[in-house]
Amino acid sequence: MPIALIANPSLDRSRPYGSAERAVLSLERAAEAEHSITSWPGYQKTPLVELRDLAAEAGVGSILYKHEAHRFGLKSFKALGGAYAIERLAAAHEASGAAAPLVVTSATDGNHGRSVAWGAQRHGIRAIIYIHETVSQGRADAIAAYGAEVRRGPGNYDDAVRAAAQAAADNGWVVVSDTSWPGYETIPKDVMQGYAVMAMEAEAQGARPTHVFAQGGVGGMAAAVLSVAWERHGAARPTFTVVEPDKAACLFESAKAKRVTTVGGDLETIMAGLACGEPSILAWQLLGSGADAFMTIPDGEAAAAMRRLAEFGVAAGESGVAGLAGFLAAARDPVMRQTLGLDAKSVVLCYGTEGATDQTVYREIVGREAASVEPV
Repeated sequence: MPIALIANPSLDRSRPYGSAERAVLSLERAAEAEHSITSWPGYQKTPLVELRDLAAEAGVGSILYKHEAHRFGLKSFKALGGAYAIERLAAAHEASGAAAPLVVTSATDGNHGRSVAWGAQRHGIRAIIYIHETVSQGRADAIAAYGAEVRRGPGNYDDAVRAAAQAAADNGWVVVSDTSWPGYETIPKDVMQGYAVMAMEAEAQGARPTHVFAQGGVGGMAAAVLSVAWERHGAARPTFTVVEPDKAACLFESAKAKRVTTVGGDLETIMAGLACGEPSILAWQLLGSGADAFMTIPDGEAAAAMRRLAEFGVAAGESGVAGLAGFLAAARDPVMRQTLGLDAKSVVLCYGTEGATDQTVYREIVGREAASVEPV
């Protein structure tokens, strides 16, 4: 299954963003997250880059790329999520007067763990981060640099999720995850509300897209972005496409099955942050009924998008370019263009959710140092 696109068989564009959806994510709680995050030292809106030459090549009116490479120095949009959840946990723990110290744990492919570690360090909290066997050493070191204990185990991302959950149950720690499962929903909502700030920024920066391409993973980021557009604009929201690696397409398969579906295997992909086999049940509550289409791409499309962005002075990570890579693939295909309604007037918004988070991997794919592409 290389490049594939399906229209969402469960989509009802006339469906309003109702109480069930607001129970997951809401503009009201997104505004609370925005108020908090914008007060953090070092906060700045990340740039909204217009890729004019690429838009002309793709036959659309405009491509906007929300470039998260410099978010709080963590090089990823995930700085908005895990750290925000940690802040809320720390406040609740202090208010409770509990004598035992707060200890947090999480599983990660890299960026979420870095956010949790950073947030924990800011609040003087111990963090234990679980990674799986294929997470690069560069990403593990970046997490440890924020004072977290990093534990590597066998298997894939979903195995690391289970390991962190078991350790938390055994030791009385608190799991801070960007995915959710039955009985574990409150903290992932806080994480996703932090992500929604990215979409609110884009709109405040003048983004008025007709189409949005957002990478999948467990679905948290895509659901957060969709929630803002759906609640604010209803049926007039942009056409929304979720893009995943072809070897880790749990959301694509869930759309086909019309229910949450897990995919197995080693989930091996250069898009490491998207190597997830189990959807977040919370994210699926929104994506399953509100996304217009689901798409899969092979690794080569992501690598090509990274190299193209380097030509424009944008150093982007392999997971962060998946949405753009999906759009470029769809723009080349007449059937996909027709399915998604892409034409010469389309305004396409893609979220570049990470910069070069692993310098070695970036150099191997692009053939250049990230700093030579985009000086810090």
